[in-house]
Amino acid sequence: MTGFDFDFGRLRRHPDVEAPNLHAVDATDRLLLDTAAGSLAGAGPGEVVVLGDRYGALTLGAAGRFGCIGLRCHTDALTGELARAANADRLGLAGSYADCALAAELVAGARVVLAQAPKGLDELAEWVGLIAAHADPAVQVFLGGRVKYLTPAVNEVLGLAFGTVTAGLARQKSRVITASGLRGGASLPEFPKREWHADLGMTVCAHGGAFAGTRIDIGTRRLLGVLDQLPAVPAAIDLGCGTGVLAVALARRGVRVLASDTSAAAVRSCRATAEANGVAGLVTVRRDDALAAVPAGSVSLIVCNPPFHLGGAVHAGAAVRLFSAAARALAPGGQLWTVFNSHLGYSSVLGRLVGPTRTVQRDPKFTVTVSSRR
Repeated sequence: MTGFDFDFGRLRRHPDVEAPNLHAVDATDRLLLDTAAGSLAGAGPGEVVVLGDRYGALTLGAAGRFGCIGLRCHTDALTGELARAANADRLGLAGSYADCALAAELVAGARVVLAQAPKGLDELAEWVGLIAAHADPAVQVFLGGRVKYLTPAVNEVLGLAFGTVTAGLARQKSRVITASGLRGGASLPEFPKREWHADLGMTVCAHGGAFAGTRIDIGTRRLLGVLDQLPAVPAAIDLGCGTGVLAVALARRGVRVLASDTSAAAVRSCRATAEANGVAGLVTVRRDDALAAVPAGSVSLIVCNPPFHLGGAVHAGAAVRLFSAAARALAPGGQLWTVFNSHLGYSSVLGRLVGPTRTVQRDPKFTVTVSSRR
């Protein structure tokens, strides 16, 4: 499969949520590959790195259209990683790339970096710092995204490490920024970042891609406020653990916690938070897709602050997958405590998927519920 015969239409999002308005490839993927075409065609084995490839369009497009081999990839969400593997099998491109952690070996000696712009500047800064420290001095970075999200601040972050940062022409509301001329001695933030929260007596650590960073989001604070009402159990799961605030709070009560998240940044952040607060011995952190590695009916308590976005779209699918996962993992009579934006009205969904659901706390912004497994 070479040249322009690559069929984007065969790419799927599975095992992530699939719906008519959710796609495995977008205009940014196509524009990135077109913009970087000359560099990709001339790249040697192992010289191309792909960051933020959501379902494989960039990685498999580079392999299928330009014959790139030895690609190294990092995708934060495990669901995206699994989807890329399935798409590679479907397109006969298995073995054309390797998944890597966000570490030196991912970018060592890289000469071409293709990247879907991350949601936050901290995540971009962590990427840029890694590239500046370990990539080939002649590396070119092609960063693509929707025009409305590629603010001047994005250029400023790239400019911390690169002498030349240029924005290409927009196409279908997407744009590619090209950075080159790597400068030595770049001053970039260190990760994970750390913040002390005196009101909780807790240090929160966060890698760049972790939701909310070192802040404590309002939904998590709502769940923290009802911890005294949770049943006394020896073990629990923090489903969608993020930076590990709930996991640490439970561990401080003597609970053994399995902290699970699909995000690699969240998993690394949660480990760092548990260590910073002296409870690493009680918190096991696992990168997992919807508790796939947890036996059915084996858990008595799960806490969950689910996402309500899929990429840039507001969509219930991510939360529903987590609710379904909790229902499978809970033993009969086990409880799921969750928080969600009140306008989303998840109580009926929880009642259908898990079991009888009671509102514990509600205000115009957030609702906390407890659902008991049938």
